[in-house]
Amino acid sequence: MRILLVGGGGREHAIAWKLSQSPLTEKLYCSPGNPGMKGAIAVAANTPETLAEFAAQEKIDLTMVGPEALLCEGIVDEFRKRGLAIVGPDKYAAQLEGSKSFAKDFMRRHGLPTAKAQVFTAEAEALEYVRQQGAPLVIKADGLAAGKGVVVAATTDEAIAAVKDCFDGAFGAAGQKVLVEECLVGEEASILALCDGKTIIPLVSSQDHKRAWEGDKGPNTGGMGAYSPAPVVTPELQERIDREILRPFLKGVQEDNLYFRGIIYAGIMVTDEGPKLLEFNVRFGDPETQAVLMRLESDLAEVLLATAEARLSEITLRWTSEPAVCVVLASSGYPGKYSKGQPISGIEAAEATGAASPVPPAPTTPATAENSDASFFWGKPLFHAERTVSPS
Repeated sequence: MRILLVGGGGREHAIAWKLSQSPLTEKLYCSPGNPGMKGAIAVAANTPETLAEFAAQEKIDLTMVGPEALLCEGIVDEFRKRGLAIVGPDKYAAQLEGSKSFAKDFMRRHGLPTAKAQVFTAEAEALEYVRQQGAPLVIKADGLAAGKGVVVAATTDEAIAAVKDCFDGAFGAAGQKVLVEECLVGEEASILALCDGKTIIPLVSSQDHKRAWEGDKGPNTGGMGAYSPAPVVTPELQERIDREILRPFLKGVQEDNLYFRGIIYAGIMVTDEGPKLLEFNVRFGDPETQAVLMRLESDLAEVLLATAEARLSEITLRWTSEPAVCVVLASSGYPGKYSKGQPISGIEAAEATGAASPVPPAPTTPATAENSDASFFWGKPLFHAERTVSPS
């Protein structure tokens, strides 16, 4: 099977590593990939249209999309026009991640447990509501913001500042609509699941750590590390998540006639009242994927093809009971302004420990943070945006 993998970060490296183990994988193309993906064929195409054209010309059997931006731009729609198999939701369904207000409306209409929230398109109205409610509050930019558009405000002043940042353009167009949400108290967990519109299959649980600094402090990031399983997700809680969140999600997809053949990521807060939804993502999480795929024993190529072809009812996932962890090292200053061009040292020492997993060899060029950042994945250097190193 000829497979196209779209993306080039640690998440995509994890997916490429797992796909390369499959006897079904004949050729693996990556767009853009990264220098550490030895054996993968780099592809220059980078838009929905050019990627679809490439897939048609090269007779690609299956395409897997990592980044959310392309899903929200309609890459699945372009592939479907050409009759090409691809994993992911179409542009309309991708709003479950691309618009927090769209997702919140979906949750409410289909009875999924979530925090109370109000949506604002005018700064003055949002600020008035914040002052009336008082802290703590969660302020969310409506659109895509690379995991940095959410502020957990402990004080009213922090909430006011976060609202002003959004409307002042800190997140571009993504912040011109703002959600002001009640602050849920509890422990977070990440629940990934495969969904083909007819069947939904949860993956093993994981827990992402989003705050930039030690002790769960500092601004939110795209993720500073993850491990699997999440101890907070007991078998009893997993059954409740399946019953109260995943199955109602599938029913909602069907009732709204959404085209969804991909991965749904449910960010969960485990509260005293039970699991509540924080957010949806419509793709594999990063860095959760690096930990979760370490535990997968099933053939990922077979699983993804079944997802794209709506045959998940035929799939049973197999997992190792061994836990896995991924730790992210970020460029100095992240998630704000960060340094570039700094060499990454210690690669040989890390490999000498024997802890690195058998992934494609490192590139022959020195690893630096010249192109935004570089990233490690299981002890191998990758060029990656902002989050520099993520050994698992």
